[in-house]
Amino acid sequence: MSNNPENGTRRIIADKECVFYDGYWIRYYPTPENTLANRKKLIDDLTRRAFHHTESGINTPGERLEEAREAYEQQQDPARKRVNGAMLAGALFNRASDIFNAIVDLEAKGVKVNPDNELMIRCGDCFKEALELGKLVKHYSGHEGIDELWGEPFKAFSHPLDQLFESRYRKIAQSMKDIDRITTHMVETFTDDEIFGPAVPFIRNYSRAAKQQIELIKQDKALFSVWPEFVASREQVEEFVSDLPMRASKERQRHIDQGVKLITAGTQLITYLSGARVPMPKSTGAFLEQCQYFELTWSDK
Repeated sequence: MSNNPENGTRRIIADKECVFYDGYWIRYYPTPENTLANRKKLIDDLTRRAFHHTESGINTPGERLEEAREAYEQQQDPARKRVNGAMLAGALFNRASDIFNAIVDLEAKGVKVNPDNELMIRCGDCFKEALELGKLVKHYSGHEGIDELWGEPFKAFSHPLDQLFESRYRKIAQSMKDIDRITTHMVETFTDDEIFGPAVPFIRNYSRAAKQQIELIKQDKALFSVWPEFVASREQVEEFVSDLPMRASKERQRHIDQGVKLITAGTQLITYLSGARVPMPKSTGAFLEQCQYFELTWSDK
């Protein structure tokens, strides 16, 4: 049996309040009061974050929803239709946010809007359709879709905020687990490698900094120490790669080129996970296979 505490357990660790979920202690933040105004702020923040971490060109204004829908329905080319679908999803998210903002403004003026009000129903319908189309939306790297990130604004609309925050902690824990898996495979791959072994401490440092960054909100004053460490540790990995010899025998150069690609890919993937704060299973699985291939290719050479 596991000796881990139950999910949701809180404890002071290294002078910060943490909450335990799925094997990880994560920096804890109090759940905001479950008011429409707080939901509005969360929806706005989560919508901006979703667009920040997804492909460019899909942040379609809500007032262009009908145009986006018509273009999506008329498009026949599958690759272009996916992009049109992503643009439609963006328009639906923005339309839902516009409606919800209007509801909050009405309540601020003393006009009570009930859950079964037509505006609330329309808002929910837009969020739901945006969520369904979210399968067409890719991460800005082009690696894969990140449905869980895309679905967070809808959860802020439809779920109690304590459930939303619990979901956030679980996703952070899953993302930390992916970062640890990536780091473990990189360390195992490079530890005994004559050329890339010296990079292992830098990789470990970046992994640790990424897990500190992933749990932090921007309003926390700790940002001013955590973010510089995160950036500086990534730069250490990049500097190691840039300082490798540019001229070598054909076989050695192939080894260097493949190792550089692997370190670069792993560092980028850790960066993506730390930023999006949701797991990326396809990208992580593909990277672990790259590690295995590199190790098989060069372990006896």
